[in-house]
Amino acid sequence: MKAVFTQKPHYARLDALRGVAALIVIVYHVFECFTWTPLPRGYLAVDFFFVLSGFVIGYAYDDRWGHGLSTWSFFRRRLVRLHPMVVMGTAIGALCFVLQGSVRWDGSAVGWEVVLVAMLLGMLLLPLPVGAAPDVRGNGELFPLNGPHWSLFFEYLGNVCYALLLRRLPTRWLAAVCGLAGAALAWIAVGDGYLGVGWTMAEGGLWTGFVRMLFPYSVGMLMARLSPSFRAGHSSLVTRHLSFLAASLACVLVAVLPLFFGECPSWLNGLYDFLCVAIVFPTIVWSMTRQGASRGGRWQTMLGDLSYPLYAVHYPLMYLFYAYIGFSGNLVPIAELDRVWPVALALPFACILLGWLSLRFYDIPVRRWLRAHHGVSS
Repeated sequence: MKAVFTQKPHYARLDALRGVAALIVIVYHVFECFTWTPLPRGYLAVDFFFVLSGFVIGYAYDDRWGHGLSTWSFFRRRLVRLHPMVVMGTAIGALCFVLQGSVRWDGSAVGWEVVLVAMLLGMLLLPLPVGAAPDVRGNGELFPLNGPHWSLFFEYLGNVCYALLLRRLPTRWLAAVCGLAGAALAWIAVGDGYLGVGWTMAEGGLWTGFVRMLFPYSVGMLMARLSPSFRAGHSSLVTRHLSFLAASLACVLVAVLPLFFGECPSWLNGLYDFLCVAIVFPTIVWSMTRQGASRGGRWQTMLGDLSYPLYAVHYPLMYLFYAYIGFSGNLVPIAELDRVWPVALALPFACILLGWLSLRFYDIPVRRWLRAHHGVSS
């Protein structure tokens, strides 16, 4: 018999902030191949996702263990929530790869059977080592048909860690995990000069990606445990809207700050990235929980609903854009921004449309069917 839980108040504005972060990622990906980019630190939005995910998981599930929630039922809920869009994002990635001519970045052809293997592995969220035959783009990505799925892979690992270990830890031990993971992440950030790690297995990408997930994820969980002691309750509508706008602006400002490479030691870049993850992002989430859990406006609800599909399916369009620009052998764009800027400006809107179509006609009905036929409640 399936367990039925009382529906908790929903932090709609936290979901909407996830949508803001997804839009930041899209803009970052559109312009990352050019000399100039409006959001040079847009990759940090992924770390904000991890903080939000840790908080939401802890808030939603911490008090359900022992009251009808088993490890398997938790995993089923997470699979129903996350995996349909993993499948869709991979399928779109395979389609876009074929539309590009089924060639690697170096121009070599890829057989259809290799593309099928890459698609199957991507749908199962199984990462690829550098140089593996199904690495159809030859760029060393964990998921070459949809690069950003690397963060979903680590999100899954975070769910496993939570269900099997982290939820069982006393709060003081969870705080110790945050401290150790934070020290490791600071070491990685300062050593590498930035936190854009985890998308490849090259240079220890698996363990650095895991640490990149674990620290903000466990910080979010710790905040969820402590939230009853600092949650201030419901505030006025005007205050909630202003706080959301301020939090959104803070996320954008984090991404806008220009990279320091060439101007000062690279370790300062890494230190900045780490401080954003360790201080700025938890502060943003904390400030939003102070407003209490409540419904957001219609546009905030839509932004929250769209956030995950938007993130999961947008990158194949980037691959098409990069193919349109043209790359030389060392992945330097042949076309400059001043020649392709109309397409670059239109691309985020195309991503939003694709994300909405995926949400409306695929994600919502598929998850509804899975919940109905596999005994998964909210």
